[in-house]
Amino acid sequence: MTDTTLIERAQRFLAALRHCQVLGLSVHDATPGGLTLRLPYSAEIIGNPETGVIHGGAITTLMDTTCGISTICVLPEFEICPTLDLRIDYMHPAEPHKDVFGFAECYRVTPNVIFTRGYAYQDDPEQPIAHVVGTFMRMGKPGQLKQGGVA
Repeated sequence: MTDTTLIERAQRFLAALRHCQVLGLSVHDATPGGLTLRLPYSAEIIGNPETGVIHGGAITTLMDTTCGISTICVLPEFEICPTLDLRIDYMHPAEPHKDVFGFAECYRVTPNVIFTRGYAYQDDPEQPIAHVVGTFMRMGKPGQLKQGGVA
């Protein structure tokens, strides 16, 4: 699959998530090696009005979404893969008035679970705001029954 095809698939997936539309998330890059999404800085996501720092919930949403959509970078066809577990370790707050980028990769794919890891950053990926690990359940293609009768 080409990088262009992956970007298009990621954009379609992202466009279906209303909360991501409200936050203004967009696809920055998608390759077989991983996915990068962009969270634009805005007044609506400020957690501390005195400092202008972005609310941690917006970063959590960015990273959950990035990890979840990164599954399209490794699966040959779209599958429904809800979050099973997500852990985020915050290193430091995001700087006000700057966009935040989230990168995630799938490092292990099993028949039932996909394991992801990644990080959030602003100017330099070597200076992450947060690290994330997440697991996602493979439920198959929409409308397809998995073994045991679970769709």
